[in-house]
Amino acid sequence: MSLIPPIKNEKTPKESQWLGGIGAGSWFHLSKQNDNYKIERFSEIGELECSKLFNVDKASFDINLEYKFTYLSHCNLCTIIQNHITFKFKAYENNNV
Repeated sequence: MSLIPPIKNEKTPKESQWLGGIGAGSWFHLSKQNDNYKIERFSEIGELECSKLFNVDKASFDINLEYKFTYLSHCNLCTIIQNHITFKFKAYENNNV
């Protein structure tokens, strides 16, 4: 069970958030890329699993305010809660970065 975050190593960006799960968990890192968002997912040992550009379903998301990755989050869809509002980030088709 990987609900408790492992220790981050030098491969995992400092601002990454751990999203644990039964059997496995991942580190998620969010950054702003022009008008889009880049989300990278790292394994518990810091190996990059995917890196894609995403758009968000609500314009009110503010990357500068506190937020939390939650379920369901994977390489094509990520869910983030900010100020009790749920935001869905959807990957652009065929856009590995």
